[in-house]
Amino acid sequence: MLTLHTAPLLRLTPDGEPVPDHAVVVSGDRVEAVGPLSELSGAYAGARVRRWPGTLGPGLLHDGPLPAAPTPRERVYALLRRGVTAVLAEHLADPALRAAVDRSDLVVLPAAVPSALNPGGRADLAVHDADGACLVTVVAGRIAHRRA
Repeated sequence: MLTLHTAPLLRLTPDGEPVPDHAVVVSGDRVEAVGPLSELSGAYAGARVRRWPGTLGPGLLHDGPLPAAPTPRERVYALLRRGVTAVLAEHLADPALRAAVDRSDLVVLPAAVPSALNPGGRADLAVHDADGACLVTVVAGRIAHRRA
């Protein structure tokens, strides 16, 4: 199933300049296309449309120890609430924590790499409001966190 994710602003990279009226088309766990909303709406007319408030961009990399919480699952969810979709392997020595990360389908990286929205890439997205609070986290094409 195709989903067109759009927001008032889109960032192609976490630090990139936001552009208005753009969108991301997701097919399964992959980014199908990125571009102007008007073009993608026409090219993917049958896609489900998710309109988010705020700024849509790639999921974030967490490059430090995972936040403290009572359980490994809650530690991972604390990341999802921030828009994180990738973590560094060096912070996952605890097997229970690594299992929770794997169940959540977060990307585990050996070293930090820049994230970006690219066609063919994994559909890891986050939407943040003007104050930087995460509204939605999409991991491999599925919504893993949504602020009420």
